[in-house]
Amino acid sequence: MYGWIWRHLPGPVPVRILAALILVAGVVALLMMIVFPWLEPMLPFNEVYVQE
Repeated sequence: MYGWIWRHLPGPVPVRILAALILVAGVVALLMMIVFPWLEPMLPFNEVYVQE
């Protein structure tokens, strides 16, 4: 999969590296701003009980 993405990025190697970094930053931003906040209420990690 990564090879396919690398082959389809335009330009010489420095431009490909920059484009790959921009793609990674976009995916991380999408996950942090949209996917994880939407998913967080459905996760069981908020139900923490401390017994004495």
